[in-house]
Amino acid sequence: MSSSGVAFQLLLLAFIAFTVSGVLKLNVTPIRGTYLNISSSQVKGCKVCAGTGHSRQCSHSLVTKDSTPVSMEFECSRPQDIFSVEIVRNIECTTKLCNGHIIQADSDSLPLLHFNRKFTWNLKASAPKAFKIDFNNFGVRQINPSERCPDRHSYTLQAFQATGNVAVGKYCRMGPIGSAQILNQGSFSLDVPEGQKLQNVQFDVSVGEEIKSLAKITLTLPKGTSSSELLSPNYPDSFPDGGVMEWYFQVPDKQKTAVQFLNLTQPRCLKKGTAVEYRSTGRGSSVRSLTDPQPDHIQGKFTMTLRNCERDRRSVGSAGLSVNFKVSSSSASSSVSCEVDMSKKDGLFLHIERLRSASGCKMKINSVPKEKITVASKSELTFQDCFPEDIEVTATRVIECTQLKDCSKKAAHLSVPALPPCLPAPLSSVMWTLRPPQGGTVELTSPTELLKQSLPGQQCNDSIIIKVAEVDGTTIGHFCPRGAIQKVQIHTNMAVTVSVTVSHVEGKALSTPSKYVLSAIFKEEISENYIFTVSPKRDTPVLLATPGWPEGMRSSTTVSWIVSVPLNMDAHLMFTNLSQPKCSTRHTRIRVQRVGLLEEDYSRREDDDAESEITVSSNFYLNMSNCQPKSGDFTVITKVTLQKSRLLTIILSVVVALLVIFVTVLVAVCVVIRKKKKKLNHQVSIYNPNGTSFLPGHNGFPKTREDNESHVYASIEDTLVYTDLLRKGAEMGVYGEFDTYRSFPGHTDSQKPLVCSDTDTDDMPVGAYQQFQAPPLPVRPPSHVQPLVDNVIYQAESEEDRSPNLGPRLEPEGGN
Repeated sequence: MSSSGVAFQLLLLAFIAFTVSGVLKLNVTPIRGTYLNISSSQVKGCKVCAGTGHSRQCSHSLVTKDSTPVSMEFECSRPQDIFSVEIVRNIECTTKLCNGHIIQADSDSLPLLHFNRKFTWNLKASAPKAFKIDFNNFGVRQINPSERCPDRHSYTLQAFQATGNVAVGKYCRMGPIGSAQILNQGSFSLDVPEGQKLQNVQFDVSVGEEIKSLAKITLTLPKGTSSSELLSPNYPDSFPDGGVMEWYFQVPDKQKTAVQFLNLTQPRCLKKGTAVEYRSTGRGSSVRSLTDPQPDHIQGKFTMTLRNCERDRRSVGSAGLSVNFKVSSSSASSSVSCEVDMSKKDGLFLHIERLRSASGCKMKINSVPKEKITVASKSELTFQDCFPEDIEVTATRVIECTQLKDCSKKAAHLSVPALPPCLPAPLSSVMWTLRPPQGGTVELTSPTELLKQSLPGQQCNDSIIIKVAEVDGTTIGHFCPRGAIQKVQIHTNMAVTVSVTVSHVEGKALSTPSKYVLSAIFKEEISENYIFTVSPKRDTPVLLATPGWPEGMRSSTTVSWIVSVPLNMDAHLMFTNLSQPKCSTRHTRIRVQRVGLLEEDYSRREDDDAESEITVSSNFYLNMSNCQPKSGDFTVITKVTLQKSRLLTIILSVVVALLVIFVTVLVAVCVVIRKKKKKLNHQVSIYNPNGTSFLPGHNGFPKTREDNESHVYASIEDTLVYTDLLRKGAEMGVYGEFDTYRSFPGHTDSQKPLVCSDTDTDDMPVGAYQQFQAPPLPVRPPSHVQPLVDNVIYQAESEEDRSPNLGPRLEPEGGN
């Protein structure tokens, strides 16, 4: 036997004999990598002794060391009635390999056959991986812990957790379970009763997946009709609080599977709740309560996940979570009738198309056979032997208007409809075609969450992906929720396609609620091909890519981003992934211009060697325009990051410095005044050449008003001392002309966010919050009516801009 094989075989190197007194003597040497644990269930009575002479020790248990020979004696005639034997082997898996296999090997000549034996393999994988045990061709099946296996060989799986060991299950040979994975650490053990020969079997051990449950059991259901019973971990005791258990069912094609709960106890939960989730590849997921009807018509492979809550243990006799359920599969032909009503689905048409002509799927609408079905109102559909891979379900709607004055003033809701679960496959996508009138623009907004563009470093992980494209198929971008883009404006016909992952498993009560995705409305035309309104958030960088990325931007087109920057913040722009074409006509241009200013902060053509970074201190326009390329593409990703304003830091530093100077001068003046007061208190006699003498105490010379001491005080009020300094401070611009303290007024009007011209702010209190209103772009001719001259940003000549007001903005975070 190789050293890498994991065999449990005890070599008896010496003799086995019974003495006259009836004591059983054994000399045993465990093979390398294993150790022997002999223990008694009795506190008193028979003992096992090891060693000889002065080193002899007797106890109710004995543990041998790895490969160390040991001589032992049992002080009773039938030790097998009292002692049990456990033989342990450790297997450790690295990130790629495990250092052994599970090998069952025994011999009928070994006297230890007369003991109840337990063979245990402790297994460990490098976190966050699991170790995996493959049960080869015969497989295993789960039984109740109180049951026995027909061949008297019973297997037990345990998961080792920080909170304690969890019994994943007890199993017998020959069943549908093909493999088991345990997260990080656990054990696999085999119990064999006394006198039972050990069957020679090998199980493969390997590195498993990065699972998020304590264990994952994989079952392969046979063709035809079958059923299997499964139990929750620790059954019939409680599954651990917050625990997750996973079963994966491999089902043959053209078969349906049903899940039925036979026995269920539920805890009283403190946090969250118990739940069971069903997931199918390409069919989404469904989360149900344990008391809900479980699915009875699941088609194809699926995963079942059981989740426990945090149990309320304050209640006396509070039950835990335990589940006994049955999984049944059959290959019977199925016919499903499904009533679908699209009359209340916001004008959407439902399309069902058979994908594979070789499949046995047959479809009917109102009893008429069809290869393709379109549902516009209420219809009765029939599906015979149709599986998810056989058909595709989509929905479409066209929204158009010929005259802007006749267009609806109310935005259309682009939402994913809820469809009945009787359809053989879920809804894969919904497409809206939007056709504005001549001189009109399509405006898209997100009513619930701002959008983000799907880009490297800013990927979409949501169940909703929004593709925005022109009607000729030219992609503008892919978007999803939880971003910074508030509004998208496009001046041409376009299509919005939403790809969804809908919760859908065959069975009852699985309809998905309508998902509100976007709002669309037709507005007056814009001067660019595309305009994006962006509200970045503090500490969350925003990536903005040119339309069509990673493909190049269309020739002779322009795009603008209107970006709001909160007060006391700067926007740091970094132009990455920049690709410039070789132009045949005009130039590419990247420009940055602050709102309300004539000069540009940044300008770059394709033949310029300009900086790739810039910092902007207020709301700004980012404009890009493409030339007529001769070769190459124009693509840019702009990274916008908000940071604290450097100008604010400088201003605060100056104010602090002025205050320090002011305090220093004030202290010096006070010292001088006090010295002067002390001098005035000394009285002396004065000689007058005119013959008049003045004695001390007569207050000196007669005085005029200028020399009069009516304005000299024995003690001086502080406010009078500081008056001249305050007046000088006012002249310096540090203080206003007040004799009391007045709070700092904050930023000037030029620094405040722009608001609409008709907004009434006269009664607004000082320092009141004002919502940011997106300003119009500088006036320039519509890009699709009159060509731009060298792509110059035209400045507005009056406050009445021909571009439409872009509406209220969401105030960005982080400005306070």
